[in-house]
Amino acid sequence: MITLYGFTLSNYVSMVKMALIEKELEFDWVGVKPSQENDYLTKSPMGKVPCIETEQGFLSETNIILEYIEETGSGINLMPTNSFERARVRELMKEIELYIELPARTLYSEAFFGGTVSDEVKTTAKKNLQKGIACLKRNGKFAPYVAGSEFTYADILLQYSLGLASLSAKRVLEMDLLADLPEAKQLMATISQRPSAIQIAAEHKA
Repeated sequence: MITLYGFTLSNYVSMVKMALIEKELEFDWVGVKPSQENDYLTKSPMGKVPCIETEQGFLSETNIILEYIEETGSGINLMPTNSFERARVRELMKEIELYIELPARTLYSEAFFGGTVSDEVKTTAKKNLQKGIACLKRNGKFAPYVAGSEFTYADILLQYSLGLASLSAKRVLEMDLLADLPEAKQLMATISQRPSAIQIAAEHKA
């Protein structure tokens, strides 16, 4: 049995939770926020969420957890069997993380938590987000999923990164991040109808 540590509204926790559900892995849940307390640092060395507890020990870092889930779960394959296509999925995952998720995260203080960010941060974020969306448009297939015909981990990252990035850009930059990428908006709507996404959305609402 896996135990998942995190807090419900974390998009990284949602990524892991969707993977666990899709891979038909039973898991327990422990609600916790990022912490530098010694007890939690023995589970997650940087004190971040999510982390998971397995029979062999603890794992942290979302991409590592997703790889473990893929290797141990019995549900649908979320990575292609072909080595090149697997690399393509990992490439898309890294591009979404580095060029969309991380630039958008610099806006979260103002977008969601009542803070303010400087004009310099806004200018940099806007420039980087525009480049990230252009990268995704060039490299994503959207046929109908981001890496091709099958639902993969790249779609899970897209679902829980691009939505928050789009909302942040709208609130802070008055920018329609998906104006030039309607395929991504349609894909997120499609993913939102999966049973795993519906379950996670209900937990968010609660």
